[in-house]
Amino acid sequence: MRATAKMLIASPQMVDPFFQGSVVLVWDHDEAGAIGVIVNKVVDVALTEALTFPADIDLVPYEGQSLGWGGPVEAASGTVVVDGEVDEDHGWNLDAAVGVTRSLDELHAQMRRGARLRLHLGYAGWGPGQLDQEIEEGGWIVTDVWRELVLELPMSDRYDLALASLGLTRHGVVMQPGEA
Repeated sequence: MRATAKMLIASPQMVDPFFQGSVVLVWDHDEAGAIGVIVNKVVDVALTEALTFPADIDLVPYEGQSLGWGGPVEAASGTVVVDGEVDEDHGWNLDAAVGVTRSLDELHAQMRRGARLRLHLGYAGWGPGQLDQEIEEGGWIVTDVWRELVLELPMSDRYDLALASLGLTRHGVVMQPGEA
């Protein structure tokens, strides 16, 4: 499925412990709600140790890569962000040349190709109107997807780099509710 994605940068005043200091890749946001994955938090578990992989997958490119923490929803399941496209029957292809899948078969197919990817545990989800309200209340800064930030740059730098890409710093932003 083809999708238009956005990135959410948590307001520096965000107090929700799940989302404080987060950068979220959101690929589905409509009247029914929104779904995304936090792309700047890690879990102290290596990808190659988290799952059992088929013998035909070369794990060398993935050794030492930690899992990401994608959000509080279904924390035991995985969401994979891929540099490039995924099979449209198994995920979403985003305008920023990024693919997202929750399919183990697609994860294996991408690893067989040696794709740059990150497996995140869980995801972030919002009910109808919830994310829109949080944005209006000043909880999130909405921007375009930056592929390198989502897939390449060091996780620990992503929040500050996302803000800097907009000419902002965490100490120089004060978000207030928008006017209706």
